[in-house]
Order: sequence, then C-alpha cells, then structure tokens
Amino acid sequence: MSGNLGLDLAGTVGRRRTGRVDLLATPADLARWTVAAGLLDTEPAVSDEDLARTAALREAVYRLASAARAGSPFEAADRELLNRAAGRAPAGVRLRDDGGLERTGDLGAALATTARAAVELLGGPRAALIRECEASPCTRLYVDSSHRRSRRWCDMRGCGNRAKAAAFRARDRRDG
Repeated sequence: MSGNLGLDLAGTVGRRRTGRVDLLATPADLARWTVAAGLLDTEPAVSDEDLARTAALREAVYRLASAARAGSPFEAADRELLNRAAGRAPAGVRLRDDGGLERTGDLGAALATTARAAVELLGGPRAALIRECEASPCTRLYVDSSHRRSRRWCDMRGCGNRAKAAAFRARDRRDG
C-alpha cells in the first residue's frame, strides 16, 4: 500500500493524532501481518516481548520517515534501532519445484527484511518522495511514485474514495 515495507509497518498504527488505532495489538495480529505483508508464508511464533520490540521498531521507522519528509535530521536512537534490526539475517526466499516462491524465517528475519526496506528508502533518493495521506484523520505515510508526484492519499480505494465522495457531497449541497 505505501510502496515500502518499512512504511507498511509504520502504517499499522492509524489515526496517530486522533484516537490512535493499533492494528498490531496482539502477538497474533503481528504473526498474521507478517504473512499479509508478504514477508513469510507461515505465521511465526510471536511473544509479548516480540510485540513490544516490533512496536519500538515501528515507531522508530515512523519518526525517521517523518523526519525525512520534513527535511529534519534523524534521531540517533531511532537510527541505531533501525540499523540493528536491518543488520539481522533477512527472511529467506527459495524457488519451489513448481516455480513459485517460498518465504521462510522467523519474526526476526521478517523484521530484518522490513527494516532493510526502510533503510534503503530513508538512505536513498526516494526518501524525498515520502508523503502523508491528506485524508483526515489518516496519518499513514507512503512513497509517492506517481508520474507527476501528485498522489494525495495512502490508498485510493479507502482514503481517496472517502475524500472524493465527501468533496462530491459538499459540492452537491453547495450547488443545491
């Protein structure tokens, strides 16, 4: 959705400024997310401690991406946390007999893959393309890879659709 696995992780908290919604509230949520995000083929074992470490990584990625978006310097503690996570062995990939792809590893490997994606984004030219969704109250970050760099929403099917429908209703009421 965001165009980067690291931003996808950061996006598992919605409405950061109003009524925060945590999509990874339980270890089971996190295990499901690793599969839904395409990091692993099977849900890994996840403890409460793993969940807390993941939340810390998620918040560090969000703060770093927000800093990149604003042109501000990175906080050293956030950068170090992200670099530590990215330094672990990433999730494995194998080509199956049927030509399909198999993704293997534990939670640490999935998070290393996610952290590496964030490092590559934040340390590269695409960091300048990080945007925040314009739909209120959404606060998701995404990479604007649109042709004209004019993307406004994290997802056209959700936030974009709601924003366009609200604008239509407002015009309709105004015009009579």
